[in-house]
Amino acid sequence: MIFAVVLAGGVGSRMGNAEKPKQFLTIGGKPVLIHTIERFFVHPGFEKVIVPCVKEWKAYTSNLVEKYFPGQDRIVVIEGGSTRNETIMNAIDYIDQAGQLNEETIIVTHDSVRPFVTSRMIDDNIEAVKKYGACNTVTPATDTIVESQDGKVISNIPDRRQMFQGQTPQSFRAVTLKKAYESLTEEEKEILTDACKILVMKQVPVAMVLGEVYNIKITYPYDMRVAESLLKMTLE
Repeated sequence: MIFAVVLAGGVGSRMGNAEKPKQFLTIGGKPVLIHTIERFFVHPGFEKVIVPCVKEWKAYTSNLVEKYFPGQDRIVVIEGGSTRNETIMNAIDYIDQAGQLNEETIIVTHDSVRPFVTSRMIDDNIEAVKKYGACNTVTPATDTIVESQDGKVISNIPDRRQMFQGQTPQSFRAVTLKKAYESLTEEEKEILTDACKILVMKQVPVAMVLGEVYNIKITYPYDMRVAESLLKMTLE
């Protein structure tokens, strides 16, 4: 079985003085979160769309889902964890408690604030997981990447041809990810940046799926204006 996991646990601290987390802000007349959920809800490949969120916003999120998807039973809102990866583990635990977790179970995880993911990207993620066991959506780096050990002086300039920018979806065989995460030490968990790094640290191959430059993550107020423009273009 294949499950979508739309990660809605962010609090939007970089969005400035927004009164609510960025996934609840509105573009095109609907919350960003709803636009993102729609991309997975209409895809025929998913058993369910799981939406983990901050405990304080769980009721609000559930009400939004009921408003825009009345009477449906394929979207479930659950409580997230204290970190991104704990939130993903909560989603896997939900699948396990439903009796649907086995070696073949696939999860397609995605940022709730990337509302422009396409069916092509989702399809490619699913196919890559079936073949390799894990994958990350990426785009080739277009700018020169500069590395600094101290944040003041350049320590290295890697070959741009070997550099890629990570996006989501990130997709996995759920049992493989869970076992790898549970094998990490507390020190290793503290340096995690995303779920793919769990497997990279354990030397498990992670395939790359081509993303799109417009698959933006809405993080800053400027991104809201870009998202409005992108949404207008897709509707024309």
